[in-house]
Amino acid sequence: MPQQPSKSASLIALCLLATTALAAPRPPEVRPVQTANGKVLGVLTPDQKVIAYKGIPYAQPPVEELRWKPPMPINRWKGVLNARDFGSHCIQFGSYPDMVFHDPGPSEDCLTLNIWEPADIKLDRKSPGLPVMVWIYGGGFTTGGTSENRQNGEFLARRGVIVVSMNYRLGLFGFLALPELTTESDHHTSGNYGLLDQAAALAWVKRNIAVFGGDPDNVTLFGESAGSFSVSAQMASPLTTGFFTKAIGESGAAFPGSDLPFLPREQAEQADAAWAEHAFGSSKLFYLRQIPTDEIAKSAMSKTAPPFHPVVDGFFLPDTVANIYADGKQAHIPVLGGWNANERPSPQTLSAESFTAQATQAFGANAPDFLAAYPAHTDAEAVRSAGDYASDHFIAFATWAWLEAQAKTGHAPVYRYFFDLASPGDRNHSASLGAFHSDDIEYVFGTLDSRPGMQVRPIDRALSDMMQQYWTNFAKSKTGDPNGPGLAPWPAYNAASAWQVMHLDATPEARPETLRPRYLFLDKLWDKPTNPQ
Repeated sequence: MPQQPSKSASLIALCLLATTALAAPRPPEVRPVQTANGKVLGVLTPDQKVIAYKGIPYAQPPVEELRWKPPMPINRWKGVLNARDFGSHCIQFGSYPDMVFHDPGPSEDCLTLNIWEPADIKLDRKSPGLPVMVWIYGGGFTTGGTSENRQNGEFLARRGVIVVSMNYRLGLFGFLALPELTTESDHHTSGNYGLLDQAAALAWVKRNIAVFGGDPDNVTLFGESAGSFSVSAQMASPLTTGFFTKAIGESGAAFPGSDLPFLPREQAEQADAAWAEHAFGSSKLFYLRQIPTDEIAKSAMSKTAPPFHPVVDGFFLPDTVANIYADGKQAHIPVLGGWNANERPSPQTLSAESFTAQATQAFGANAPDFLAAYPAHTDAEAVRSAGDYASDHFIAFATWAWLEAQAKTGHAPVYRYFFDLASPGDRNHSASLGAFHSDDIEYVFGTLDSRPGMQVRPIDRALSDMMQQYWTNFAKSKTGDPNGPGLAPWPAYNAASAWQVMHLDATPEARPETLRPRYLFLDKLWDKPTNPQ
């Protein structure tokens, strides 16, 4: 017969259990937050360090009569909005294997945003709130969404900032320009609905972020690829003045010399109207707004369809982005930006002879200068130069031109980086690609483990930690300074510093710019897009 425990032993056990219960930390309490539109209830992340609010609508669904109209203010809702899950991503016009969404699926009803805030916010009445970082995803203005694991704002939020991301309309639904749309517009314009969505989300943040513990006067706008193009354009637009105080651009800018030009609205109107007449037999809005979502989206993906990219519309963008910066009419705020070493892969085979011949044909009298910037004395050198030029023509040069234009004003500091840690590769990218386009996203967000098939190395984690510190330091500093304890010094990008660039690799350090002559040469040729390969 088993021996019964004594009363004293039972009492000791009960006391130990009570002590353990008292010692266990209570999870932070999650309460509804009162926004201007209604109450929102978030959810704790598994580690209980961050509260996530997902799928908050910031504008009315742009459907039916609101298709191809600027985002309309969202109505108030009754009760409490349970913001546990991402909203639908916007209709896509293409796909990439590394874009995996975790939401209900594509929809025109997609104008939602997400917020990640530290769960232990403790602010007194005099505190302005935590710094805010608003993210814009990339995808060439045709693809993308906020529910990808690699864009999870949880890990940046752990570092004492509030992170916001938003969905915005893409492709045909985001950038269709038609004469009839211009006629019905109060501002005599059309197109750029996706950029107006971004501006509406920024306005929502300005109005509401304080109730989440954020500082509406300390907002950093950051993005990658088309998101970085968007950041440069939002800085140029008079519609977003005062909505953000700092900017970060990763691989992209709406400047001449890129593969993604912003066309004049009138040119886009003609091309888009002609396509609609061919595809549907009519470009009348009454008819186009009745076509089912799937049918019109499928037609817009045909090879004969226009690109449906942002335009110089005379409203959101009164002039080209480059001209606005040249006139000094952009936001004079601190900027941190750069690009990756291998934005476009080098051709697998290329001879020095063929590269030289193509350069001579493309650049004529300027060919000697071109070959000085992109040498091809050997076949191996020709391959490297072809890759360098492809990267420059794709996105690097336009990003350089943006940072250069902002630095020239002298009104606010600019910090430039060059991400050149070669990737170990993953399920979708070969290690031979080097530091490829979009490779930086997981390092910035601290989401390296979300990349399927990637064998994360200690140097990857170390660099990711440093980049998160640089990015959040920049956001926290009122003057936009990324420097901080334990980090390699990062000087501002200007003539006084010999145009120093922070190299983000296994041993991050700032070095004087060595490729400046190359970009100054391209600056003379930006209106002559050629690409020998």
